[in-house]
Amino acid sequence: MNKGAKRTMPDDRIAVVGAGIVGRSIALALAARGQRVVLIDAADDRAAPSWGNAGHIATEQVAPIASWATIRSMPKRLFWRGGPVGLPIAQIATWLPFAARLVAASGPKRFAAGQAALAAMLAQAMPAWERLAHAIGRRDLLREDGHLIAWESAASAAAGRAHWGTADTGTARLGEASADDLARLRALSPGVVDAVRFTGTGQIADLTALADALDAALAAAGVERLHRHATLERHGRRIVVEGVAATRVVIAAGVGSAALMAAAGHAAVPLIAERGYHLRGDADGWPADLPPVVFEDRSIIVTRYADQVQVAGFVEFGRADAPPDPRKSERLCAHVTALRLPIAGPFRRWMGARPTLPDYLPAIGRSTRADNLYYAFGHQHLGLTLGPITGEWVAALMLGDAPVPAAFDVERF
Repeated sequence: MNKGAKRTMPDDRIAVVGAGIVGRSIALALAARGQRVVLIDAADDRAAPSWGNAGHIATEQVAPIASWATIRSMPKRLFWRGGPVGLPIAQIATWLPFAARLVAASGPKRFAAGQAALAAMLAQAMPAWERLAHAIGRRDLLREDGHLIAWESAASAAAGRAHWGTADTGTARLGEASADDLARLRALSPGVVDAVRFTGTGQIADLTALADALDAALAAAGVERLHRHATLERHGRRIVVEGVAATRVVIAAGVGSAALMAAAGHAAVPLIAERGYHLRGDADGWPADLPPVVFEDRSIIVTRYADQVQVAGFVEFGRADAPPDPRKSERLCAHVTALRLPIAGPFRRWMGARPTLPDYLPAIGRSTRADNLYYAFGHQHLGLTLGPITGEWVAALMLGDAPVPAAFDVERF
């Protein structure tokens, strides 16, 4: 048994519903402390955002997106005007109520409180990643080389530098790109005129290898895996997963969490699918040691994974089950062409739904409506970044060691 583990009764078992990076991290953290865990997930194809994201450990993203700055900039950022934000008119019934809640969450007091809560959590994100990478025996998958932000005009560079120079970036630090950085960026995209480099951020070197390593660690820790849909039943003040013997339940099912929470008595969780798109191509012309690059004029991020390069972008609010919008993938292709990036096709296209709450804080805590229910979802763009620290927090909460800050309580809605 690992140091700090607590013994459990023979019939005590925890069901974790959802096997993205958050669910896997929770299951591993609990198992490391001597808990019996069963991990339940309907899909086994790794199609969730955990395995299709930009791979960026974004410790610099301290300011919640729910802000007056976001609202003021929204008109020029809409997709139909060439921007990265999609609000499909056919899905207005889904995103309009969410947008109203986002506006309500963007006031100065709520923004400041959210920023403080998010900053405190993000400050623990990289150390938690270091512990997890060590625990699964794949420290090589965690790169702490920061990331680059590049601009294609002097005007956008000036605006970008002004923004980042005054922004709260937590433990991440803004610095100048080196001459070598600039030379390498211009070799990849001749239109780059300026760039900066962040330190204190990181990258997962290969998301597929990470998933494999986590699965191996889960198996070694004795975590049972069930590939099935989880159906919750309410028995008085307790929640039962149909067909699964478990005394406690954790909901960490991404965009599917709202329906599960409703079944458990939390009927008004305002979770939306914030959909992102990416392309992957062969990486023969992309330096293996280059950290993620944000081309800020185009709101895209480019990351190399093993022998592939991924281009990711767009924020599209709507239903998780709506078909992908091919125009988003076509525009990503156009960005690759315009930037003259050395990414070889044919491109592989993907779309995934980030689970997002209106104030852009995750929901992490213990239910007030069911005695044996816990939850961790709504991590928006920060699921990969905050997965390991979320796992540690939930394990500490369930074992009575430490509460989760009240800012993340789902009852705030």
